[in-house]
Amino acid sequence: MTIKFNNVYLENVSTVAGPFVIEGPLKDNFDKKFTDFYDGEKTFEKCEIKELKESIKILLDKTKYNEEDISFGISADLMNQLTISNFVYSKLNIPFLGVYNACASVCEEILIAASILENEKNKKAICTTSSHNMTSERQFRNPVEYGAPKPKTTTFTVTGAASLMLTNAKTDIKVTSATIGKVIDMGVDNVFDMGAVMSPSAAYTLNEHLKQTKTKISDYDLILTGDLGVYGKDIFKEICEKEYNIKLDKNYDDTATMIYDYKENIYAGGSGPACMPLVVYSSIIPQMKQRIIKKVLLIATGALMSPTTCNQKFSIPSVSHAVCLEVI
Repeated sequence: MTIKFNNVYLENVSTVAGPFVIEGPLKDNFDKKFTDFYDGEKTFEKCEIKELKESIKILLDKTKYNEEDISFGISADLMNQLTISNFVYSKLNIPFLGVYNACASVCEEILIAASILENEKNKKAICTTSSHNMTSERQFRNPVEYGAPKPKTTTFTVTGAASLMLTNAKTDIKVTSATIGKVIDMGVDNVFDMGAVMSPSAAYTLNEHLKQTKTKISDYDLILTGDLGVYGKDIFKEICEKEYNIKLDKNYDDTATMIYDYKENIYAGGSGPACMPLVVYSSIIPQMKQRIIKKVLLIATGALMSPTTCNQKFSIPSVSHAVCLEVI
């Protein structure tokens, strides 16, 4: 299902980045950086709460809005029951929606917010995401403290937070369309191979978006998936070509492969709800504001698992959503 929008625009963004991310190729582009997994807090979870709070504060400072100016906020994180988002928004005077599509959440947030903002009575919305390597590792995989070896297909969850302000007042960057993906389960149960889990749903959503918008790959300056990683990126390209006859070109990349400088413990690249927005908000949006890049298709990919299903060796379903941003 593809939705077209008439009056939804991107106003501003903010980024807060943590360890390893701030050593990567985008290190000079973030609004705020912190150097360790605690950032002065007593637990990893409190650190993630702090980084999401900072991201929202920076965005409000940039736009010069008060909390009361925001019609609603949508937020996502990886913790059970959206723990991080709930704690942060409990301190804000902003109506709140929580969503969980794992790493696909950023595009889900934008398409929900844009749909609501089409009603001109609602003026402004913030979309926020966070993730933290240590909180997610001990929830979904072997705790880091165990020192368990991991395969090369593993992705390294990004530590950081990002926020986006959407409005129905005209700016230079417009949200023009969004495609809602469907859940696809190929029977993969390996929590250390998210690329294999998510690439089929990403290919499906790309094909649906192209069909329903009557566009082709060459119509976009940039197509980004996130977060498939080094190996998932290749699987995605192969599925696109063999199943959908879609040949991806030099205008395609995956945000998981863009966020880190590769080291031994980074494995296949980044992951987490904050990975795609940290890359897009710090690097791609500035290029759009300079009109270097004019049309971008974001395809956020999410693995829909829980600690319980992982421990019981359930297969891992996936969903991917797409959002198109255009300079006007």
